[in-house]
Amino acid sequence: MITKNKPFIIIQYVIVIILVLVCLVPFWLLIVSSFTPESELVLHGYSLLPREITFETYEYLAAVSGGVLRAYLMSVVISAIGVTSSIIMTTFYAYPLSRRDLPGRNIISFFLFFTMLFNGGLVPTYMVYTRLLHIKDTLAGMIVPGMLMNAFYVIMMRTYITSNIPDETIEAAKIDGAGEIKCLLRIVIPLSKPILGTLALMTFIAYWNNWTNGVYYIQARTDLLGIQNYMKNVLDSISVLQQQVAKGINVDASQIPTVGIRMALAVVGVLPVLIIYPFFQKSFVKGVTLGSVKG
Repeated sequence: MITKNKPFIIIQYVIVIILVLVCLVPFWLLIVSSFTPESELVLHGYSLLPREITFETYEYLAAVSGGVLRAYLMSVVISAIGVTSSIIMTTFYAYPLSRRDLPGRNIISFFLFFTMLFNGGLVPTYMVYTRLLHIKDTLAGMIVPGMLMNAFYVIMMRTYITSNIPDETIEAAKIDGAGEIKCLLRIVIPLSKPILGTLALMTFIAYWNNWTNGVYYIQARTDLLGIQNYMKNVLDSISVLQQQVAKGINVDASQIPTVGIRMALAVVGVLPVLIIYPFFQKSFVKGVTLGSVKG
């Protein structure tokens, strides 16, 4: 029942506003710090309103744009291939599991659930990928390990199909002569756009923010590293970035805004997610509320 108690409604709005600020203030500090001079950050720390605005951090990043742009491009390529492959595999795995007449359905589901509970461990997994599959220092090393197939996404997709696409619809299509593939392509996928959009967004964020694959499986081919690994390298060895910038710009390397560069890199890294989210927001909201309302 919807309450009309005004004090209670006011308290709700206050709580929501506080939660919104808790989410937005750190991000605002990140953006402001990326435009704040290094001297201000060192002397006065972070502030919501900068005393002075500068673009020197982004100018420095532009001076070494070869590395940043290459890492950006690789992240886009890795994310695009990973999301497309993951959605295709997830759909082709989830659809058969949604069919109650699938032979061995329970056994196949058991193997799916088993992977969520147990794994071989980091060292055996690394050995399988590098010695058996030979993906070390290849593009596959940035795509396959850990993210190409997610059992939880398969369960989400299967649940959506069984809950929102009546069996009668698929049976009617089969009576008209459609096979399983045609039912999948012409009926299931068009009716599953909300969950597909949700999974695509979640998979994209996972690939875009991933840096562990670059650490584990990429050693010699540094040109395959994405933006997150580039950011990690900057954070691990800011002195290297100082030397690179000093070679391109006639400034004292000791005065390079190291803290500001960290903030600018974080802003650059999160921009694609902020740009892409509005296009998937409607599907994402529908997908994450899967099963919340019945009837």
